[in-house]
Amino acid sequence: MAGRINDEDVKAVRDAVPIDAVVSEYLQLRSAGGGNLKGLCPFHDEKSPSFQVSPSKGFFHCFGCQEGGDTITFVMKIDHLTFSEAVERLAGQAGITLRYEEGGYNPSHQRGERIRLVEAHKIAAQFYQEQLATSPEAEIGRAFLAERGFDQAAAEHFSVGYSPAGWDHLTRYLRGKGFSDKELITSGISQEGRRGPIDRFRGRLMWPIRDIGGEVVGFGARRLREDDNGPKYLNTPETAIYKKSQVLYGIDLAKKDIAKASRAVVVEGYTDVMACHLAGVTTAIATCGTAFGSDHIKILRRLLMDNGSARVIFTFDGDAAGQKAALRAFEDDQKFAAETFIAIAPDGMDPCDLRLAKGDDAVADLVQPRTPLFEFALRQIVGRYDLETPAGRAAALDEAAPVVARIKNTGAQHEVAVQLAGMLGILDTQFVVKRVAQLARWARDKGGRPQNDRRPQPSYDESGPRPAAGGAPLNMRNPVYATERELLKLALQRPELVSPAFDAYGVDEFTAPPYAAVRQAILEAGGAEYGTQDSQAYLVRVREAAPDDAVRAMVTELAVEAILRRTVDESYAGEQLVWVRRRAVDRRIRDVQGSLARLGQHADPAQLAAVQEELMVLQRYNRALQDRGAAAL
Repeated sequence: MAGRINDEDVKAVRDAVPIDAVVSEYLQLRSAGGGNLKGLCPFHDEKSPSFQVSPSKGFFHCFGCQEGGDTITFVMKIDHLTFSEAVERLAGQAGITLRYEEGGYNPSHQRGERIRLVEAHKIAAQFYQEQLATSPEAEIGRAFLAERGFDQAAAEHFSVGYSPAGWDHLTRYLRGKGFSDKELITSGISQEGRRGPIDRFRGRLMWPIRDIGGEVVGFGARRLREDDNGPKYLNTPETAIYKKSQVLYGIDLAKKDIAKASRAVVVEGYTDVMACHLAGVTTAIATCGTAFGSDHIKILRRLLMDNGSARVIFTFDGDAAGQKAALRAFEDDQKFAAETFIAIAPDGMDPCDLRLAKGDDAVADLVQPRTPLFEFALRQIVGRYDLETPAGRAAALDEAAPVVARIKNTGAQHEVAVQLAGMLGILDTQFVVKRVAQLARWARDKGGRPQNDRRPQPSYDESGPRPAAGGAPLNMRNPVYATERELLKLALQRPELVSPAFDAYGVDEFTAPPYAAVRQAILEAGGAEYGTQDSQAYLVRVREAAPDDAVRAMVTELAVEAILRRTVDESYAGEQLVWVRRRAVDRRIRDVQGSLARLGQHADPAQLAAVQEELMVLQRYNRALQDRGAAAL
């Protein structure tokens, strides 16, 4: 095993890679105020953004599912990496060479499996690209691209390559790079042959498939020769890093423009993505050998951030298969907050053919929203019936009305119901509207709130219950808890405002058990005074000092959550310090008064005098805090 990574190098990686830059590779972030950013959580489904990132602190926290941590934690969770693998990934991006406490530099064969599989795919993609650019054998691939309007520059932009027709060219090449046969089989790049591993892809045009973070995780391979008996398109099999239902071709290139424009264009193939991007439609993406489904929607929702004005445009061939694909997409339509549309090119051409026949402008014009997807779906249903007969109209209504009833926006539902009446030729529009409303009501009564309801979920309420570490939620309407929480946020986020006074506060001055645990973790991490020297290292130390994951999550939450006052200064920090201390003093006064009552008149005079003296000191201190504020601390 490789030794542990040098602590200084881990810190250097944390400092070098901004958390907002890493997180924004996976989801769209918007301002949350106070210097924080927010977005839709990538770790659980939600309607309203409760996932917050604090660039200044280097932490993230989801107020919905309680996931939180630093940059390294985010990469570990989002890509299912070990701590070492995540540090190595980020170090590679930052150009930092890592040192290991035991065994010197980390040899490549000791790295984590995911890191190794991704590295193998990266090298394979470079190998294929070089073959396409220089190999005489790859002329058939270059000709294929040229016939579809793609030159060498286009091939390089999309990293298109060529796999040699021999049995094991790439396998031998990767062996020479230090990869084992087991790794090559596990990666899906090679497959078992009679005499050992052989290349999975041979004599084909190759498209590298990247995840949203830009890592190559698989390949799509297009048949070029008539003597190739394999399928027209052959994709990487399911592996530890490649799940076809969870990847979208072109997402690495399109994600920033999708977030910026609040628009995504879903096409059917690799060359369609290329054609769209080259025509200026840089929000185009495609599935990889599977239908567009729920996992793909999750990826797009995080980029579109459930903006009600966002649009998703599907382009499908006009043939029966294309219509079937469009109807399948409509089944998941209600999982989007975005409006969904369908675009079908004239003569049923796909974007690649359209660009070749009519140029870039025709492609750009194609993806301007044409027909709402629900309208297309309804027309497909209605088109199957003879509307000239009462029986045909009734049967069409029976099938189409439930589709309209699934529309969660009641205003849109009413409008579409009116359109449906027109499609069917039913003059009594209100009959259709009432029928749809009745079906929608039955669905709600049967299953409660529909699973795909677009109405926004309640946002995080700063005055409502907060989950406590290992216990029941804390009621933040309790002013004691609210003030303790605010002081801990200041101690974690603005330690210079509360230090050194805060470090003199006892753990017992925090009455909520989770807050007492956080106070203890701050104490063990060196106190708020340490935070004035190195804020990010301080937060890492506090998290590491937490006794369990629940307290660790609370630390992250408090480090990210906005401080309640817009102007955060010494005066505000002093108020919180005083309120927590005064309440602690009040509690102690009550305890001492109780002791006096229990002692009674016949108590030992010396003991009685000591208790009375303590009570007087506490009362004087309480008055000083009341009169002089933070100056009396």
